Amino acid sequence: MNKIGMGAAFILGLFLCTGLVLLGFFLSGGILNFKALDRTVSVKGLSEREFPADIAIWPIKFSEASNDLNQLVSALQAKNTLIVAFLKETGFGDEEISVSAPALIDKQAQGYGESQRIPYRYSGNSTITVYTKKVEKVTQSMKGLIELGKKGIAISGQDYNTKVEFLFTKLSEVKPQMIEEATKNARETAEKFGTDSKSKLG
Repeated sequence: MNKIGMGAAFILGLFLCTGLVLLGFFLSGGILNFKALDRTVSVKGLSEREFPADIAIWPIKFSEASNDLNQLVSALQAKNTLIVAFLKETGFGDEEISVSAPALIDKQAQGYGESQRIPYRYSGNSTITVYTKKVEKVTQSMKGLIELGKKGIAISGQDYNTKVEFLFTKLSEVKPQMIEEATKNARETAEKFGTDSKSKLG
């Protein structure tokens, strides 16, 4: 090989070695960074409080059946009146009580099996809803529903549509303070973890 060829080969080899060394350096640095990331721990704070509900939504639903539509509607209206009277006696005002329009079904018209086997052609239900801030009064009044049963009103059980709801509507008022508590809790937890593990806080 001539001197020019040997010089070119030497220079090429030098660049190749330099490239491999640099590649090894970058790979080594990447592994170290990766390991450093593995040692990173995120800490989240927690703030828990219990608040009493300030709103109660209490639906009271009952059903009726009859072969006479007018008689069915009259029965629903009469029992609505009894339920509203019961609620007022227990301390709820007109503005807290709402009566929905009755839902009526003609089983014969809707093809509920053979008409001669249906004991009552018509059925209907009505719902009276209490929306109030008197949460404790709702829980107390629910115990008195047995009195409505004595008057011939069969109140539906607590299914999905008739379940009592208790709500807390002032979360926006306490949220800032709870966030502050959670942040403080996170800081204290991080400091303790850093002390125990001899780590630095970022």
